[in-house]
Amino acid sequence: MLLLRRCTSLTRFGPLNPQRLQVPPAVTSCAVRLCSSSSSSSEDQRSYQRVTTSSSFRYGLAGLLAGTGAVLAYGLHQHKAEREDVGMQAREKSSPLPIISQEEVTKHRSLEDGVWVTYKGGVYDITEFVAMHPGGDKILLAAGGSLEPFWSLYAVHNQEHVLEILSEYKVGVLNLEDLKKQQSVKSSDPYSSDPERHPALRINSLKPFNAEPPPEIVSDSYITPSALFFKRNHLPVPQVDLASYQLHVEGLPGGVLTLSLEDLKTRFPKHTITATLQCAGNRRSEMNKVKQVKGLNWGIAAISNAKWSGARLRDVLLAAGYGPDVAQWACHVQFEGLDKDVTGTTYGASIPLNKAVSEEGDVLLAYEMNGEDIPPDHGFPVRVVVPGVVGARNVKWLGKIIVSAEESSSHWQQNDYKGFSPGTDWDTVDFKSAPAIQELPIQSAITTPADGAVLDRSDETLTVKGYAWSGGGREVVRVDVSVDGGKTWQVAQLRSSDKGQSPEPSPPPGRAWAWKLWEVSAPFPADAQELEIISKAVDNSYNIQPDTIAPIWNLRGVLSNAWHRVKVRVREEESED
Repeated sequence: MLLLRRCTSLTRFGPLNPQRLQVPPAVTSCAVRLCSSSSSSSEDQRSYQRVTTSSSFRYGLAGLLAGTGAVLAYGLHQHKAEREDVGMQAREKSSPLPIISQEEVTKHRSLEDGVWVTYKGGVYDITEFVAMHPGGDKILLAAGGSLEPFWSLYAVHNQEHVLEILSEYKVGVLNLEDLKKQQSVKSSDPYSSDPERHPALRINSLKPFNAEPPPEIVSDSYITPSALFFKRNHLPVPQVDLASYQLHVEGLPGGVLTLSLEDLKTRFPKHTITATLQCAGNRRSEMNKVKQVKGLNWGIAAISNAKWSGARLRDVLLAAGYGPDVAQWACHVQFEGLDKDVTGTTYGASIPLNKAVSEEGDVLLAYEMNGEDIPPDHGFPVRVVVPGVVGARNVKWLGKIIVSAEESSSHWQQNDYKGFSPGTDWDTVDFKSAPAIQELPIQSAITTPADGAVLDRSDETLTVKGYAWSGGGREVVRVDVSVDGGKTWQVAQLRSSDKGQSPEPSPPPGRAWAWKLWEVSAPFPADAQELEIISKAVDNSYNIQPDTIAPIWNLRGVLSNAWHRVKVRVREEESED
């Protein structure tokens, strides 16, 4: 999916050279082959100088790599750090290649300026490879930064022949100061212990960390890799000691039930569901185009799909003393996370009791995501997964469950994540007048082509891809796509698995927790120089997306689910003389 994903045929290429690759002249002038492992140091230096003097460098998208520095040196004893310092200095002195700064690497983020990356302290010019590789657009996500986060997703890259190919593109070593910066972190920062994040994520907020994957890779995988699953944090990621971790269940006749992670794993059956989570603010950026709202400027990718495993909340509540008598007075189940602000206030939310205890509700106390321990950003060691319900109720780093007659008193339940009329403003809003968002409405979006893309008419057909999902377990049954601004429509092909894999079994009625990916191919409309592509989805209750944003605009920019529209330009074929 990402860097070198399509490398099953990588070894076919063997040693690479510009003549064989037939790189376009504009690229070749900026992407001179700098060296091979057998080049002399003087040749390396001359080649490096040719590139740095012949290219028109520019900075671009520097924020892409924000927050990805490894915290390898944090907490080391001083004498160990000094010893590593000596090792780094020796590394610089012994290298026959030029020393290159991270600033210089960052300038090389495109085919025009050259595509440079770093890997384990080395600097590599991979422009030639990108120009000829079928997954080059995905490789560019790593441009100007480190390869490690991309390669860690796919074990195929951890092979000798791949490293040999990479070594042919080495042009220098990262300078000592920049390497040390990658390995440092300020311990006084409450976010300093936050986990490392994938550099492909598009960051909406660094502290707390909130980010989404690029739209073009959202529909690459039916199951979203954990590293690329959208991140929505309200507070610093807590550091949880498993040895002392306890989950408390309160408010039931049996008294407080206290469980360790091991208790959850051994005392209750393990259940697995595939469920999509979506932030209430997904597609908020489109509402901002109508009128400014308050909130993170999410694009179309604050939504992801994963396999979740854990104990059913219903089973845990039954073990804690839930019974018919409790249902006579209790209406809600509250959750409190272990993430806290400076006052000690924790993140909290609640869901209706009937959702929590229903056998068909499938609410999990999840401790696995995509077959592995839940990563820190997604709630390690335990998070609530409430399928079909807005992401804000899927509380991470779960510390407490309370059965109650009342909703959570948390700010995020009472004074946020609610929808209002387009006529309501911040002077007139009354948060008590609106219910907290639970189930989300029908949704779809186009992931490719991107808004503003230029397409070649010579391709003859236009392929459009995207996702669709509906809350409350309602299954998406149709996605309509138009490539002419809504004049005509085609029905997209839906899929519930990755291509080449068996589709997931059809869900029972009311339990369609996962999204559908969709695709449609259509001929280019004749003579059109600009196209408006539209998607709209329909669920099994025949709910359909509204056609425009303005009537559903609200001051918090939530529940943005109008028809998704992208505009692209069509490049005509050049006539032959």
